[in-house]
Amino acid sequence: QVQLQESGPGLVKPGGSLRLSCAASGFAFSLRPMSWYRRAPGKEREFIAGIDIFRADTNYADSVKDRFTISRDNATKTLYLQMNSLKPEDTALYYCSTNVGGLNYWGQGTQVPVSS
Repeated sequence: QVQLQESGPGLVKPGGSLRLSCAASGFAFSLRPMSWYRRAPGKEREFIAGIDIFRADTNYADSVKDRFTISRDNATKTLYLQMNSLKPEDTALYYCSTNVGGLNYWGQGTQVPVSS
């Protein structure tokens, strides 16, 4: 079955950097576009970054553009999100996601607290 497992170091200070990983299994990872979403406290889940199967096309929410970079390693079936210049408002639960067979799949999420 489709499985997505996010991981990341956790607490980071404002202005700092962090890289999240998402390990995928149970589907043809190299053939599926992948995305990162987040849910901040008291807010709805929002799209923040997407990457297509050829790695050439990426797109970002305005709130993270020029600070975050999405990438993928098809050989290891891993999705990444490099986050730079982090702000307290980036504090959220971060999820990776894909669509397989018309169904959306999500990982359990990894918490990213940005605080001094």
